[in-house]
Amino acid sequence: MPLRVIQWATGSVGRAAIRAVLAHPDLTLVGCRVHSAAKGGADAGELAGGGPIGVRATRDVDEILGMAADAVVYAPLLPDEHEVEALLRSGKNVVTPVGWFYPEPGRAARLAAACEAGGVTLHGTGIDPGGVTEIFPLMISSMSSAVTFVRGEEFSDIRSYDAPDVVRDVMGFGGTREQALAGPMVKLLDGGFRQSVAMVLDGLGFDPARRPEVRRTHEVGLATATVPSPIGDIGPGRVTAQRFRWDAVVGPTGAQDVVVRVGVTWLMGEEDLEDGWTLGPGGERFEVEVKGEPDAVVTIRGWQAESVSAGLVRNPGIVATAAHCVNSIPYVCAAAPGVRTALDLPVVTGRAHPRLLGAGHATGAAPDQGTMGA
Repeated sequence: MPLRVIQWATGSVGRAAIRAVLAHPDLTLVGCRVHSAAKGGADAGELAGGGPIGVRATRDVDEILGMAADAVVYAPLLPDEHEVEALLRSGKNVVTPVGWFYPEPGRAARLAAACEAGGVTLHGTGIDPGGVTEIFPLMISSMSSAVTFVRGEEFSDIRSYDAPDVVRDVMGFGGTREQALAGPMVKLLDGGFRQSVAMVLDGLGFDPARRPEVRRTHEVGLATATVPSPIGDIGPGRVTAQRFRWDAVVGPTGAQDVVVRVGVTWLMGEEDLEDGWTLGPGGERFEVEVKGEPDAVVTIRGWQAESVSAGLVRNPGIVATAAHCVNSIPYVCAAAPGVRTALDLPVVTGRAHPRLLGAGHATGAAPDQGTMGA
């Protein structure tokens, strides 16, 4: 029997997750939670950009909690611990890209208790955090000895991210330098990326009770001329570039070494920016670097759109985030109850297309993810 999955929220990640569930031979979609009245009662398949699949979206949380299901892909814009606790206590495993990647034990005690009560598991995963900034660096580090430095970073043109309200009001693009520096994005990113650093440090053998200091930097770049963008024209002196980094440092003051670095660099294109702001000769990419014996640098392409217009139709990074969540479901459902991280699970893999496996699917034919919008 396929595992029964509920999709919670149908933003860009949620819609991609629905398509990934439909394409997974071991999963079937049985429920869908939405927030807006306009989506209530709609068919989940149609919300995801495809044909009807017979799964009706609901705004009723109690209906979701009472539904027979094995797992929930919990993908709202902002996490609500009370919602996650209720899902866990209702006996549903939860996989999410919005938190709990590698939480400190005391920070997740309430949810750990909910897992035990429901006999289920909570797992945070995604792309960064949840992939490039901790899982991949640790995996690549296994090919080196005497490791002295590990890095996982994203370099992206943020114009292809089809969430204008988030880009403007949460991420702070188009605003003043002061607004961006004081905006909510710093707090939203800080919790997740500090967990990434902690996972890498622990994986490298640092004592969890005496981890190195972690320093965050946030740099902002401004436009030198009017920059056209999907959120509207951005005038001179307004934010068109941002870089966030988290560095773990060791050693005495004045002679400290960075041993772990994770971060993101986001630009509104590369024209008319202040001096020094560029994605570099490698362009858009994700990078993993390890310094040891031997050194290694891995560049990942394909998770950024080939053009801004293509990204507004289908953003591969969003699709990858959703796929990592969905592919984790069978492993999470098989895990012992509790808050489980990537270090607790086997290696998560994708699955071949059902047509290659000769497998059917309870909710209908799997869509072609290459032609449906994210």
